[in-house]
Amino acid sequence: MTPRSFDDLVAEAESVSVAGWDFSWLDGRATEQRPSWGYQRSLGTRLAGATAALDIQTGGGEVLAGAGPLPPVMAATESWPPNVAKATALLHPLGAVVVADPDEPPLPFADGAFDLVTSRHPATVWWSEIARVLRPGGTYFAQHVGPASVFELVEYFLGPQPEEVRRKRHPDDESRDAEAAGLEIADLRAESLRMEFFDIGAVIYFLRKVIWMVPGFTVDGYRDRLRELDAKIRAEGPFVAHSTRFLIEARKPA
Repeated sequence: MTPRSFDDLVAEAESVSVAGWDFSWLDGRATEQRPSWGYQRSLGTRLAGATAALDIQTGGGEVLAGAGPLPPVMAATESWPPNVAKATALLHPLGAVVVADPDEPPLPFADGAFDLVTSRHPATVWWSEIARVLRPGGTYFAQHVGPASVFELVEYFLGPQPEEVRRKRHPDDESRDAEAAGLEIADLRAESLRMEFFDIGAVIYFLRKVIWMVPGFTVDGYRDRLRELDAKIRAEGPFVAHSTRFLIEARKPA
C-alpha cells in the first residue's frame, strides 16, 4: 500500500470532529497505556453505593455512561457547549441531568448535596467547592492528569518548559490543597504511561482535541514543525510520549 501523503493526513485530521471525549478515531493510529487501577470500573463500584452523585467536567458523558447503573440522583457539569449537548443526549436517558457550568466557583448546587463527587481529567479543580457540596462522610473520587503529561509532544512544539510549568498538577500539591479544603486523603496513586503516535494525523487530532496541550494550536501555525515530525515518524517509527495520571480519593470528615 502506498503511504499516504503529508497533505492527505493533514486534511483528514483537520476535518474530523473533535466534539466529546471519545478517542476512537485514533484506533490503529495511536496508543496509550491505561492506568492499572481501572478508573471506569472503580467508578462504577462507587456509583453503585451512592444515593446522590455529581460528575464534574463530564466531557461528552462517555466515561460516566459506561460506568454502569447511576444512583437515584445523578448530576453532571460541563462547560463546552458541544459537549453539553452530547452529554445531555447520552446521559439524560440514563437518569442524569447535565448542567452547563463555566468550571468556575461556585458549583451550582447546595451545600452537602452529594455523597459522591467524581471527575475524570478535570482541567481545573476547585477543592473548596468540592468540599462544600459533599455531605459529611462523602467522597471525592477522581482520575487526574498529572505533571508534565505528554510533554515530549508539548516541548516538541513549544520548546523546553520551565520547572514551575512542568510541576503543575503534581499529586503532592493536589493532595495538600485537598487537605487545606478540609478533606482527608484516603488513596493517592500515580503512574507514567507510554503513548505512541503512528502518523502525523494522529498528532493533529490529539492537539485539536486536547486544546490545553499546545494552546492556540493550528496546522497553519505549526506546519513546518508538523512536516518535520511527519518525516521523523516515517523515518524512525512512532513518536513516543508519556502521559501521567493519578488516582485520588478524598473524604469529607463525618
